[in-house]
Amino acid sequence: MAYPSRAYNQCGHERRSSFMKWLCNFLKGTKPVESNHRRRPRVTAGEESSLWQQEPVRPKREDPPRHDNEELDRQIALSLAEEAKRPKERNHNKGENDEDLAKAMQDSLNMNPYMPHNPYAPSQALPRGQRVCGGCKHEVGHGHYLSCMGMYWHPQCFRCSSCTHPIRETEFTLLGAEPYHKLCYKELHHPKCDVCLQFIATNRTGLIEYRAHPFWGQKYCPSHELDRTPRCCSCEKMEPRNTKYMSLGDGRSLCMECLDSAVMDTGECQPLYHSIRDYYEGMNMKLDQQIPMLLVERQALNEAMEGECKGPHHMPETRGLCLSEEQTVSSILRRPRIGGHRLLDMRTQPQKLTRRCEVTAILVLYGLPRLLTGSILAHELMHGWLRLKGYRNLSPEVEEGICQVMSYLWLESEILPASTRHAQPSTSYASSSSSSSYRPPSSKKGGISHTEKKLGEFFMHQIANDTSTAYGDGFRTAYKAVNKYGLRQTLNHIRLTGGFPV
Repeated sequence: MAYPSRAYNQCGHERRSSFMKWLCNFLKGTKPVESNHRRRPRVTAGEESSLWQQEPVRPKREDPPRHDNEELDRQIALSLAEEAKRPKERNHNKGENDEDLAKAMQDSLNMNPYMPHNPYAPSQALPRGQRVCGGCKHEVGHGHYLSCMGMYWHPQCFRCSSCTHPIRETEFTLLGAEPYHKLCYKELHHPKCDVCLQFIATNRTGLIEYRAHPFWGQKYCPSHELDRTPRCCSCEKMEPRNTKYMSLGDGRSLCMECLDSAVMDTGECQPLYHSIRDYYEGMNMKLDQQIPMLLVERQALNEAMEGECKGPHHMPETRGLCLSEEQTVSSILRRPRIGGHRLLDMRTQPQKLTRRCEVTAILVLYGLPRLLTGSILAHELMHGWLRLKGYRNLSPEVEEGICQVMSYLWLESEILPASTRHAQPSTSYASSSSSSSYRPPSSKKGGISHTEKKLGEFFMHQIANDTSTAYGDGFRTAYKAVNKYGLRQTLNHIRLTGGFPV
């Protein structure tokens, strides 16, 4: 059984690709035949029944004549070679930018527009050879890298300026050119309350709101002004949570620094009182009368103040009083014991004060540091001196102002070196005074400690920055006059005019 020659030639090319078959048939002008379908054999009469029931037998294939297809194969090979050459050239040109393209794709994937401080967000993509680590200064190669602050970094080289550990979080804090972990920055720069020792919270507007002492700089939450946190009655510092203040039993508290030099009874205060009288004598302002001095409790001082009709009193806390009326006052006889954080065994003794001159006695609140007690004594002694010397009907601004000046000058003589005090014009008594160059030494033997010196500076600061009319404005006007004219001429002008020289 024979097959048509056209079918024979088509089967000879069955192994070729579909493209080759299509091209061959197209060039020969013949219709392509589907290769996945078998052609049914053609049968002749008489053989139909036996041949139809079995698989048709495919004849053996033979190679087509070479001379028929040699030219066609050569043309196809050349065409395919040229076609294959074109994508290779394109791939070769494209391969030069593959690495830069990959890096640009990585940079674009790493960028996050919703995190302005994201270290994985580079500002621009640079070729590999131009990326230098801002930490180790070596080239940044393949793999993960960070881009921030206009530089590139190895992940292990981008470190916190505080703890020096690598910053691995996607958010961090910049202070100038120094990166920090957010928690490290908070520990360093977010203010903590010096009372509760916690971070000071923000208010409703998102701002950090706190109070600060004008001299000590102690920062604290505003809520501590309302939660009855104890405050030292001497230095005004608030009690921290990790410290316990001493309770004086009359509503006052005393910090440990102020307690260290506190004067607790009348006998203990006598040496300090006599040293201040010597200070007055050295300024050519000797007190001829012996004025009694008593250290008293807060209640006794308030009761004496109510019975005293003369002079303004520095509210809300009166710490000293120059009496001119006869009264019976309970003074502290013996220093109380310290038990835990309160005073025990307070012994007082009533004492009747008889008026023998214009001044009956000087009362000072107990439990205050030595320098504060001394400044109160210096102030009240000046009241006594003015009354004994016949200064009458002075306005509160003039009388309290000049008394504050004497308190300030005594503190200055205690805490400043002698050479500095001599150079201070404020300590100049007057050129007409025979003792104008005399400056008594400190009343405390062996000098004072650094803590006590800071306390003295604080008490001077309180006097200079008092906001009241009589004590604050009066002091500043009197201090200016004493600096300009000297103490003696200022006092003479007060005697004659009742006011300060200008």
